[in-house]
Amino acid sequence: MPKYMDIAVNLIGSSLEKDIHRVVEDAAAQSVTSMVVIGSHLEESQQAINLCEQFPGQLYSTAGVHPHHASEWKTDSVARIRCLTQSPCVLAIGECGLDYNRDFSPRDMQRKAFAEQLALAVELKMPVLMHERDAHEDFLAILKEYRPQLPAALLHCFTGNKQSLDAYLEQDIYLGITGWVCDERRGQELASIVSYIPDDRLLIETDSPYLLPRSMRPKPKSSKNEPKYLPYIAQYIADLRQQNINDFSAVTYKNSRTFFGLEC
Repeated sequence: MPKYMDIAVNLIGSSLEKDIHRVVEDAAAQSVTSMVVIGSHLEESQQAINLCEQFPGQLYSTAGVHPHHASEWKTDSVARIRCLTQSPCVLAIGECGLDYNRDFSPRDMQRKAFAEQLALAVELKMPVLMHERDAHEDFLAILKEYRPQLPAALLHCFTGNKQSLDAYLEQDIYLGITGWVCDERRGQELASIVSYIPDDRLLIETDSPYLLPRSMRPKPKSSKNEPKYLPYIAQYIADLRQQNINDFSAVTYKNSRTFFGLEC
C-alpha cells in the first residue's frame, strides 16, 4: 500500500488544534505516515516543536516567520530561529517568503524577513520551505541571490502559471501541490500545467485545514481539510499526469523524505 508524507499542515492555531490526536490517527489509517507542522511565527514554531515531540517519527516541524507576520521581525529573530532549529523535530527554515495578495505586513518588511531567513538557511545548511502569492518577481529576485548556496528549496502550495512554473524550475526548486488543483473555479490553470513538473521536483500536501478539495464526492461533512485526504489529492494529480497511483505515490514520498533529509 502506498505511503504518504504531508509536507505542510497547519495544526497549531487552527481549527484542527483541539483534535490533533484524532487527526494524526485518521491520517495514519489512510497511510499518511508523517507530516510537517508549519511554524508561521516564532511562538507558533515553538508550539509546533512541543507538539511534534509528542509524536516522534510522525510529526516534524519548520521554524520561521511567514510574510503575514513579517512586521514582527526583530533584530533577534534570526538568533531565535537558530535556537529553535536545535530541536531534532525542525527539518526546515520557514514558512517564509512574500505575500502581496493580502499585504498583512509591509512589503519592505516581508522582503527583509525573507532574505534574512534564506541567509540563515544557507548558514545552517538547512532546506527552506517558502510561500509566494502575487509576488513572483520580487520573490524570484531574492531567491536567486541565495539559491546557489541553499541545500534545497521548496515552494509550497504552488498556484502559479506556466511562466512562473518555468522560472521556479530553472532555480531547481521543489514545488508543493495542494487540493487547489481540484478546484474547478480557481485551479484549472494549475491542473493544465501540473504535468510539466518533473517527477523529481514534485511534492504533495494538504495545507490543512485549508483548501479542502472541492471535487471530493461525497463532500466531507466538515469544511476542514485534513491530512487524511492526501491520498485523494495524490490520485487526482496522478490522473492529471496520467501516472499510475502507486508509482506516483512512491516518487512523491521519496521526494518528500529526500527534501527533509529523512530516510525513506
